[in-house]
Formats: sequence, structure tokens, C-alpha cells
Amino acid sequence: MIPVALGQLRRRPAAFAGLAVALFLAVATVTLFGSLFAADVTTPASARKAAGEPGVAVIAGAFGEIAVLVAFFVVVNALGFALRQQHRELALLRTVAATPRQTRRLVRGQVLITTVLVAVPGWVVGAAAARRFLAELRRLGPAAPGMRVPGTPVPMLVALAATLAVGLAASAVAARRISRIAPAAALTASSTEHGRTGAPRLLAGGAALVGGCLLLRLAATRPAAETDEAGQAALLAALVLLVAVALTGPLSVRLLVAVLGVPVRALAPGAGWLAHANLCGYARRLSSAVVPVALLVGLSGTMLIMTNTAGRTARASATGVTSATDVWLRQAEVALLACFAAVATVNTLVAVTAERRREFALLRLAGAHRWQLMRMLAVEAALTTAVGVLLGAVVAGAASAAFSRASTGSVVPSVPVAACWYVVAGAAALTVPAVLATGLRAVRGPAAELVSGDRD
Repeated sequence: MIPVALGQLRRRPAAFAGLAVALFLAVATVTLFGSLFAADVTTPASARKAAGEPGVAVIAGAFGEIAVLVAFFVVVNALGFALRQQHRELALLRTVAATPRQTRRLVRGQVLITTVLVAVPGWVVGAAAARRFLAELRRLGPAAPGMRVPGTPVPMLVALAATLAVGLAASAVAARRISRIAPAAALTASSTEHGRTGAPRLLAGGAALVGGCLLLRLAATRPAAETDEAGQAALLAALVLLVAVALTGPLSVRLLVAVLGVPVRALAPGAGWLAHANLCGYARRLSSAVVPVALLVGLSGTMLIMTNTAGRTARASATGVTSATDVWLRQAEVALLACFAAVATVNTLVAVTAERRREFALLRLAGAHRWQLMRMLAVEAALTTAVGVLLGAVVAGAASAAFSRASTGSVVPSVPVAACWYVVAGAAALTVPAVLATGLRAVRGPAAELVSGDRD
């Protein structure tokens, strides 16, 4: 199946661009923090003790656990949409006697090839980032002056193995549906919306919600001397709550769209009505588009508010180098998590919009003009941004309130209003152009050929 996988990659490189970027980020991230661990291990114990607390290994562990989890979340998300973009081709292979096992092997081959292709660039960027990160820690004090990133290839090999393991595990889950249903049904499955959200998914979403609330309580009850632990617990709670949003998304987004759609339909009777009907009728598709936006806003907002709150606390208590280090680490983490979330947002929105070619062609055959479809997509993009921002803001508010309770004794954090507005503007700047640019390409071409499937 490797030759077939290579053929798919050569024929549709754009379908795998998002997956390649996600895998590249995963390899680079694991290489970065693995190199920091290696630097700490190879430094003499006396030098590590002289540098003070927290040590580089502790910082890498606390900083890296969330970053690695988010990186792997982006990989799973990107792989799912890479498969959705080639759903028809995989279904056709099933109809010409390809077995479910062969289909899964094809998907694994695609993941393997893509990971190998991005491994070397990921290693280079991860190692360079580790050196830069360590240099900043030496400047701030937690790292010993003579600490250096060793030349061992172990962190790189661990990064490759970990990324491959996650990618292959994700491929097994993502290819499960196309490999299990009947070949004839596979040809029509991609054009229909699934039914109700299944009970197992709702139960998993409920469990994630409970887990996130428990982590919030853990963060809020940390003593003031354990601000770092409170921050990590709050950030992990935000991530778990975002997982709950992803699992229960079709229900929550349908409710929010129903509320937000009322003024939209009044302001734009034509395009607004059609956009609102589309979003309500395809809640699962909307949920797929909303979750990355919520991820971007939720994680970035949480980190910005916690950073501002920690900075205010540090200025009030004048705790010195450790507080300055904490603030710098959170600022760096904001940039890294925002990068991951931006990749997930753009990849998801491009994939979700591109797979609607036939839907747009049917609307054109029914009399809709291209400019009318673009207006509809603009309204949909605005509603998607609004729903994602609202869900992300709720998560960020809960997580930052728990952190503020632990660090200041008050549930009201110090909110950097201007920075938060920049996050919202950034989410809109990613969402609306991605949807419109992809939509402009999707409405091109003869409508009859797109409906019949003669042109992809």
C-alpha cells in the first residue's frame, strides 16, 4: 500500500498540507522539550543545584506537558480532515474489492510517509528552539551558566517515535468508519450529516466536563505559594473543558446558533436565513469548525489572563527572579499554543469548506449566483467565529478565575482587555479569510460536473 499512499500524496498534496504542518509541529515540540531534559540530565548535579529552583527539567515538564498534548490534539484533528478530503477515493477503493484492512494500511502508510518527510525539518527547528529557550533560561537564572543542549540524537528519535505512535493511533480511529461500513454506503456517507450525537460520545463529554471541573477546583484550592502548580492545573482544566466542548459540540453550538441567528436573519434576510439554516441543519459540521476557534480563544485567553494576573501578583509581592521567569514562561507558552491553535483553525476551516463543493454546485443549479454563495459563507464565517469566541471565552473565564482564586484570593482575575481583543480579532482574521478564500475556489467550475462527481 505504500506506492498507493505515495500516489495519493503526489496527486493531492494540498489535502495533506495541514497534516504535514501538524506533524511538523509535534516533532519540533517533542524535540524541544526532550532536548531540554537532555541538557538537564547531562549537566553536573552541583551546577544544577547552584542554579536554584525550579530546575530546567521541572520547567520543561510543566511547560511541555500542555504543549505536547495540544500538539497531538492538532495532529489527530488534522488527520481526521485529511481523510475526509479523500473520503470518496477511499470509498471507491472499497468498491473495487479493497478490504478494510488494506484501507487502514493505506491510511497508516500516508501517516508514516508524511511523518518521515517532516521529521528532519522538525528536528532542526526543535533543536534550534531548545537552544534559544535554554539561553533565555540562563539569562533569567533557572539554568546553570554552563548548561548546553547536548548533541545526542535521543530527543529526536523519541520525538519521531512519539509522533508516529500518536499518528498511527489516530489513523486507526479516523479510518475506522470508512473501513467498517459497506462499500456502496461509503460512497454516499460523506455527503450526509450523521444522526443524533451518540450516547458514548455524550457520556465521554460529560466525563470530560466533570474532570475539567475537578481540575478547576484543584487549581483554585492551591495555596498562594504554589502558583505554578495552580497555573498548570488551570491550563490543563481549560484543555479538558475544550475536549468536553468538542465532544458535546453539536448540542451546544446548535443552541448558540439558534440564539445568534435571530439578529443575523433580521440584518441579512437572504444570506442570513440561508446561512442560519445551513448551520442549524449541519450542527456536527459546524461543531468541527467551531472547536478550533474555541481552542484558539480558550487557550490564548487563559494564558494571557493568567500571565497578567501573575504579573500583578509578582509586582505586589516583589518575589524576584522566580516571578519574572514565570511571566516569561507564560508569555512563551501563549505564543506556542496560539501557533498550534491557529494551525488547527485554518486546517479545519479549509477542509470543512472545501468538502462542500457539491453542495455549492447544487445551490448554483437551483439558481444561486456565486456572489450570493459568498455572502452566505461570509455570514456563516461570522457566526462560526462568534460561537467559537463565546465557547472559548467561557472556558478561559473559568480557568483564569480558578487561577486567580489561588494566587490572589479573589475569583476576579486581572484581565488584559486590549490583548484579549487582539485574540478575538486574530480568531476572526483566521476564520473569515480562510472560509472565504476556500469558498471562492469551491464555487468555481461547471456546477453540473461537480454534482455528478466528474470533477473534484
